[in-house]
Amino acid sequence: MSNDSVICLSGGMDSITMLYEYQDSIALALSFDYGSNHAEQEISKAKLHCQRLGIPIIVIPLAFIHQYFHSALLDGSEAIPEGTYAEENMKSTVVPFRNGIMLAVACGMAESNGLQRVMIANHGGDHDIYPDCRPAFIDAMSQAMQHGTYDGITICAPYTNISKTEIARHGAKLGIDYAETWSCYKGGEQQCGRCATCQERKQALKEAGIVDNTPYEEESTEE
Repeated sequence: MSNDSVICLSGGMDSITMLYEYQDSIALALSFDYGSNHAEQEISKAKLHCQRLGIPIIVIPLAFIHQYFHSALLDGSEAIPEGTYAEENMKSTVVPFRNGIMLAVACGMAESNGLQRVMIANHGGDHDIYPDCRPAFIDAMSQAMQHGTYDGITICAPYTNISKTEIARHGAKLGIDYAETWSCYKGGEQQCGRCATCQERKQALKEAGIVDNTPYEEESTEE
């Protein structure tokens, strides 16, 4: 793959792994500020890694999402569920059609910059919870983008059918320090260690055999 892609980069484990794994094909990174509880923390991580790799990054403001959409991800830390990363527990965190909106913006940015692909780091563990992470959606969105652009922009989503644990294994081979990524939906000074996304993160790192050096709030509280 040549240097012809734009990546949707959140600053979390999955997209940061993709950034490193496919850095030779990425010409531009896009982060989106839609007013989530953890936007500041995620975007700072995205900028850190782009600066390290010398990849340009643009932060796209999507304030209308926070203003008009409904999701626990937009309603403060207390709205974020704790416990397991499962459909009923996590459904409240869905931001309606978030990936569709971001991919549409990224598609326009790709064509405006003479790029051919939009990369997104959706993965198999999200399929039950997030409709806009599922293979059928990604395929349909890619076709829509291809038909709706002069340059035939398409989506590249190589993690669609693999687990977060497998993504972490990819990252381990690349030497990524996952303490320099952000997963927590609560958005405090430290990742809480209790919410479902923190639990999913911990499990993936453990299953991948990676020592988790992330400073969690729960551990600070216990000391």
